[in-house]
Amino acid sequence: MPPRIIDGLTELKTLIGQEVGVSDWFEISQPLINAFADVSRDRQWIHLDMERAAHESPYGTTIAHGFLTLSLLTHLFSQTFQVKGEFQRAINYGFNRVRFPAPVPAGSRIRAHAVLQALEDIPGGVQLTWQVTVEREGDPKPALVAEWIGRLYH
Repeated sequence: MPPRIIDGLTELKTLIGQEVGVSDWFEISQPLINAFADVSRDRQWIHLDMERAAHESPYGTTIAHGFLTLSLLTHLFSQTFQVKGEFQRAINYGFNRVRFPAPVPAGSRIRAHAVLQALEDIPGGVQLTWQVTVEREGDPKPALVAEWIGRLYH
């Protein structure tokens, strides 16, 4: 589905407290988990050893790194919405809170829900606070819940 187009800050301000969008489903494949392990140097068996995970893991298979799921937020958000306007740049300012309530087994599909919590003026731009929930298809418990802060500069 194409991203929702938000026509500038005036429209964005009307969306405070609302779900702005939901991303497409994205598959977390074992090759993606392996690549993330190589980059992050986090090579715990629960992420990489499919045979051991099948026998010893409570999930019966390997699982994605929590930080892999977190790192995909930029991609998932890019599918969700786009704010039009005269902005020089958008930056990731950080997180107030991040939790990984449920695992993401290899082969799972995830998607992100974006709720705009706050929009505040800052010198040279605005700061956006997002409540992000990443769900895993078929699981009632979220895989990730975060409060993410971004900034748009004029």
